[in-house]
Amino acid sequence: LRQGASSADGVIHMGFSNDFSRYNEAVDMDLAAVRAIGSVLEGTGKPFVNTAGTLGISGLGRIATEEDRGPEGMPRVASEEEVIAMASKGVRSSVVRLAPCVHDQERHGLASILGQIAAEKGVSSYIGEGSNVWPAVHRCDAAHLFCLALESAPAGTRLNAVDEEGILMKDIAAAIGRNLNIPVKSIRGEEAQELLGWFAMSAALDNPTSSAATRKLLDWTPTHTTLI
Repeated sequence: LRQGASSADGVIHMGFSNDFSRYNEAVDMDLAAVRAIGSVLEGTGKPFVNTAGTLGISGLGRIATEEDRGPEGMPRVASEEEVIAMASKGVRSSVVRLAPCVHDQERHGLASILGQIAAEKGVSSYIGEGSNVWPAVHRCDAAHLFCLALESAPAGTRLNAVDEEGILMKDIAAAIGRNLNIPVKSIRGEEAQELLGWFAMSAALDNPTSSAATRKLLDWTPTHTTLI
């Protein structure tokens, strides 16, 4: 990574292990990679774009913005903060925070996990009233934002890759139910753990997120289809 970064005009770091059974290892590996890349970019003025997620700024009781920061100790927050701090070390650093549903015609981000669970269980479920929301962005719009960040994001910038600020989890579950032709059901407590397992905590997060500052700063305008 050091060798590749030192010879590049700039770096976009998107690699991350999706083996959720070893998630803590993946987080540690990501931070080590960020530090390795950053160590050879210091003082060069080159761009370094890191990747994070908007779920790290969930549960604020309002719409999250680019100014919000994830709580210390939250997975991947250290990686984000590490790159932002590189702005003071001569790196044009920025972080693109992806919505949980980065989608196209084939895949739908974390909503695909809900779809897989629904197919296995024979029911598409949402927690409680399903009034918590997840933001979404089309894969091509997210890719465009990464390019804009590499080209012109100011040093120390947080960017939110969000098109739709918040889609009701009840509506996501309903769309999955229609596609799979299975019933849609509200679940709570122990039933949520039984049906959703390790994913129950993520499915319960409320993550309304704005990208207004990102759009204005980089003249980014999502143009592709919405999630549902």
